[in-house]
Order: sequence, then C-alpha cells, then structure tokens
Amino acid sequence: MAELDYEGFWKDTLIQLRNDLGEEEFSGWFSEVKYLRAGNNSIVISVPTAFHQEKLSSRYHKTINSILKKLSGGDLTLEIEINKTSEAKTEKKDADTVPNFKKETATAEKIQKTKIKKAQHSQMRDDYTFERYVIGENNKFAANAALAIRENPGKLYNPFLIYGGVGLGKTHLMQAIGNYIHENSDNEVIYTTSEDFVNEYIEGVRTQENGQNIMKSFKNKYRYTDVLLIDDIQFFTEKPRVQEELFHTFNALLNSKKQLVFTCDRPITELKKFPERLISRFGLGLTVDLQPPSFEERCAILRSTAESHNVNIPNEVIDLISNNIESNVRDLIAAFNTLIAFAQVMKAPMTLEIAQQRLKNIINSPKYENLSMENIIRVVAEHFGLTPNDLKGKKKSQNIVSARQLAMYIARKSTDYSTTELGQDFGGRDHTTVMYSIKKIEERLLIDPTLEATIDKLKRSIKEFSAKF
Repeated sequence: MAELDYEGFWKDTLIQLRNDLGEEEFSGWFSEVKYLRAGNNSIVISVPTAFHQEKLSSRYHKTINSILKKLSGGDLTLEIEINKTSEAKTEKKDADTVPNFKKETATAEKIQKTKIKKAQHSQMRDDYTFERYVIGENNKFAANAALAIRENPGKLYNPFLIYGGVGLGKTHLMQAIGNYIHENSDNEVIYTTSEDFVNEYIEGVRTQENGQNIMKSFKNKYRYTDVLLIDDIQFFTEKPRVQEELFHTFNALLNSKKQLVFTCDRPITELKKFPERLISRFGLGLTVDLQPPSFEERCAILRSTAESHNVNIPNEVIDLISNNIESNVRDLIAAFNTLIAFAQVMKAPMTLEIAQQRLKNIINSPKYENLSMENIIRVVAEHFGLTPNDLKGKKKSQNIVSARQLAMYIARKSTDYSTTELGQDFGGRDHTTVMYSIKKIEERLLIDPTLEATIDKLKRSIKEFSAKF
C-alpha cells in the first residue's frame, strides 16, 4: 500500500474524530498533531511533548486504531512520536531556567535594551515574577509547565489549573505567567479573582435588566482576550448562572486557542455543585498541585527574599523561622517581614535573640501547631487503642487502616482543609489516598448503622479534648 494512501487514511481519521469529539475537544488535542510517515502496517504521527503523547495514548489510541482498521480493511495501527526539535527546545529552556532563572533573566535584560519597557500590568503584582519564584521539589513540575506556557500561550497545557492549600504560591506562579506574557508580547492579559468576576457579572445582569448593555461589554472583555487568569475558582461553587457564563467564556477562548490559567484550593473534582461539563473541560489540559515546602526550600525562600530586600539576615534566624513555620510560604514571609520592619525601625542588626523575642507570639501560636488536626488524629487513635504515629505511618493492618480512614473522614468533614493538606498531616499521603479513604467511609455508612454513632461520639470527644487546651 502506498504511503500516500496512508496519509489519506489519516486525513479521513481526523475528519471522523472531529465529528465524534466536537470542534472544541478535537482542536484541543489534535491541532498540533502532524503526520510523519508510513510505518510497517502503521501510521506514524508526531506530537509536541511527552505529556501530549501520554494523553493521546491513554484517551484516543484505541479509538483511532478502530477507525484505521475500518478504513483500511486491515490491521493498520497508530504510532505516536514526540517532535524531537520541539522537545529539545523545551528541555533547553527548562535547563536554562531551573532552579534560579539566571540565564532567563539575562535574556530578558537584553530584550529590554532593544525595546521600550511596557508599563506594569495594572491587575498584577510586579514582584510576582519567575525570577522571584523559588523552585523546589514541591513545585518543580508546576513551575516547568508554567515556563512552557509563557513561551507558547494557548498551545501547551491549556487550560492550566494550579491547586493547593493557602499561601503555597499559586497566585505568584499564575501572575508570573501573566507578567511575562504581558511584558514580552502583544498579547492581552486579564487577571481577575473569582470574587471580582462574580461581582462584574452581577453588575452586568443588574444593568441589563435596567435596559443598559454592560453585560455585552463584560462578555466581550473576557471572551476576546488572549490570556485569562482567574484566581480561586472554588468560589464559583453554588453559583449556577456564573458557572454558565464561565463555561461559555471557557469554550470561546479554548476554541480560539487562547490561554486559560486557573487556581483552586483543591482538585477540581472535589468542588461541590460544579457542573460536570465544566469539570470535563479542565481535563483537556494540565492540572498541577503545590505542596508545602520542605525545610531546605523554606530556607531558600527566605534567603531569596532577604536578597530582594537587600538585607542581611543571619543563618540562625533563617533556621529559626524555617523550623517553626511549616504551614505555607505566606506565613513564612509574614514572619520574615515582621523582623525586617523591626530592624529597619530600630536601626539595629537582626540577631537570634531579637528574632526569638519578636516572633514568640507567632511561633507559639496554635495557628502554626495545627492543633485541630493533631487533636483529631490523637482522639481517633486513642479510641482504637493506637498511637498518632500509627495513623500517620505506613502500617496497613486492617484495624489501623480503618482508623486512619475514619480520622481522614472526620477531618475532611470537620475542617476547611483540602484533601492535599490533609494528606500532608497523615504522613505525606497524596490527595487521592484521602479521597479514597473518605469514599470508603461513605460506603460503610450505607451498610453499617453503628458507624454513624461512632463518628458522632468521636466528634464530641474531639471537641471536649480541644476545649481543654
């Protein structure tokens, strides 16, 4: 069979896929796919990244092989290769930019010498840049994906969802993408919080009912931009009309190959009363999570912050803060700024003794001891004759697993922690483990009438125990 026929089969396959998947999904995954050559009873195509290759293989490989078999009347199959030129460029960019973006900064400085520097974006912070984003194991994957997006907005990892607990740097990474694109291209960038988006929508509805036309301007603003960044989309839950507007905005931008970036405090699948069709749109792109930084990463963040403020902070002070504040980057920087302000006002060098004195209330605050989580784990463990370390550890005996799942369930229902944050408190487990544990307890509640009484008793015991401290 001639190679020309093979390419014809591929073109016919694309036509059928477009009809079956719809224009939006088809464009999202197949617009960057290229026909390469005929193989041994196969068609070989190329994709730009390993991520793209994995997604096509897992989602569409079986369907495509079925179409090819019908079209060819034989056993014609699909092979997927990565475009080596594209991948090499991406890898080189990543190598040049991780972990401190030094080469990237030099390149940006050269660019700025040859053009007039743009005014700072009015909706974003000027210090939320890649140069000031410290990379560690907790955020390396997310940061590298963001670097790829900023170079090719709308083409790679679209939409891009960043999720994680409070203060872990979601907004910083999102705005770093926006600031770079704004400064180095002619693309229009819009950044907004979910609250502002909702308020604008409500105002549009109100004025529309009064015979004005602000709603049209609202829709045009968001549906015809080049890059849209929306912070904290968890606040769209239980707002069906706003969700409907977001859905249409989402479709309009995705069909036009415009970049969408979102942040959320939990995985999108955990959002309650969020439409399935909107959740499925996020599956077309890339979702990454940010974990709390390790001790070494917290130290690196503080040293970078000290350098940006042009101040000298002794290593023992940095160690003091890093050892005592593990919750998130925001709290870490807040404690650091407290010391900086004191040193500047008092015109005195920072010492370990001064740091201990100034931060004693912060360091000793229950906020950083995570008492509620510790109390839940302790009370549940004692109820089952176990220790907190049993619930946090790796043991998988039935009684320990059952108690651990029950503690996770109570913690999820009794606190505002996301499953990612809960996983950290239960020995560094991932959010899928927590979600599985919650599901198992919910299934047990349907068949075990005594379990609900046990849970209620445990909740009362936790409240009583917490009241003592």
